[in-house]
Amino acid sequence: MSRPLDRARHHLKAHPLALDAVLAAGVLACMVAGSFVEPHDQDAVSWSIRTPEPLSLVLMALAALALVFRRRAPLTVLALTGTASIIECVTGDPRAPVAMAAVIALYTVASTTDRPTTWRAGLLTMTVLTGAAMLAGPLPWYAQENLGIFAWTGIGATAGDAVRSRRAFVQAIRERAEKAERTREEEARRRVAEERLRIARDLHDVVAHHIALVNVQAGVAAHVMDKRPDQAKEALAHVREASRSALNELRATVGLLRQSGDPEAPTEPAPGLARLDELVGTFRSAGLPVEVARADHGTTLPAAVDLAAYRVIQEALTNVRKHAGTDAKAEVSVVRVGPNVEITVLDDGAGDGEGDDDPDNGGGHGLLGMRERVTALRGTLTTGPRYGGGFRVHAILPVKTRAAARDEPGEPV
Repeated sequence: MSRPLDRARHHLKAHPLALDAVLAAGVLACMVAGSFVEPHDQDAVSWSIRTPEPLSLVLMALAALALVFRRRAPLTVLALTGTASIIECVTGDPRAPVAMAAVIALYTVASTTDRPTTWRAGLLTMTVLTGAAMLAGPLPWYAQENLGIFAWTGIGATAGDAVRSRRAFVQAIRERAEKAERTREEEARRRVAEERLRIARDLHDVVAHHIALVNVQAGVAAHVMDKRPDQAKEALAHVREASRSALNELRATVGLLRQSGDPEAPTEPAPGLARLDELVGTFRSAGLPVEVARADHGTTLPAAVDLAAYRVIQEALTNVRKHAGTDAKAEVSVVRVGPNVEITVLDDGAGDGEGDDDPDNGGGHGLLGMRERVTALRGTLTTGPRYGGGFRVHAILPVKTRAAARDEPGEPV
């Protein structure tokens, strides 16, 4: 029951002219019903049935018709309904409640204009209607109907002014809330920009200082390598120490950047599985035996999936090289399984690969970065030690991302 009423209410709010037409019809029905009732008798207070005059019916119809346009021209509608009410007050005997339309029009003026206009229109309407009813009407000046016109016009003006004041108050609160929200967002953006600028300066200082030191010490080592090897070894030791310090400071700064709320999904262009042999060759050259098995049958992957697969293998092999020990071996497999491509990297080392996933303990962001990339593509990543030693990284990536499926012809948009 409430849903049809809610739909009707929303429909009327979306069409104010229709709402005013419904209101006008309701006011006309009330005026016509009131015109058939006689609220008094000559000897005692009683109710009786009477027949309204044709002029009264015409005036009621015209006044109700004017109310349809009360939002577009409130002052004009007030003038029309007030004129009809004056004519009825002077000529109607018995009198019909045409003044009801003037009360609605006065309420509209008070609720849609400012307070000075409300005071002027309200006082003028009250004075003219009440004066016409008292001085030119068929009833005595002290009749209750005359006092009722004075009271109802005052109530209409007061109610409209109260509604207008409440709307202005609510609008002011809403504007202050929106302004406060914009101010908070601007302040947050300003602080983020300042923090990023500070971190950028720190990065510049770290890189500039340590790279300059590495450059100087490397030049010294190259100059004295043949004649004074001890001094060359000392210079190379300084190079190693400077590079290690630079890496540590860069890692700490990148850790701050990771915690600043940046988007998880990468956006920069990067290679894919087409360069897997080249990637594996770099690790083999560094002394890590790697075996590769591919059963993806020439599957063409979207750019984001191809990048994520490449980065998962790269980071997993990096972790093997760093944590699995010098005698470790690695195996890489790329397999197409239904709508997914599965990436598996295994090693048989004795190191603890999980240490790389704990930045708080001094590790990097290897497994965390892999998980972010895979999750951004709605895939799954599982990592953990293998039974009998070693570590396992297994990623399942969808071959078709949601964007790629949406772009294909015949797919629903």
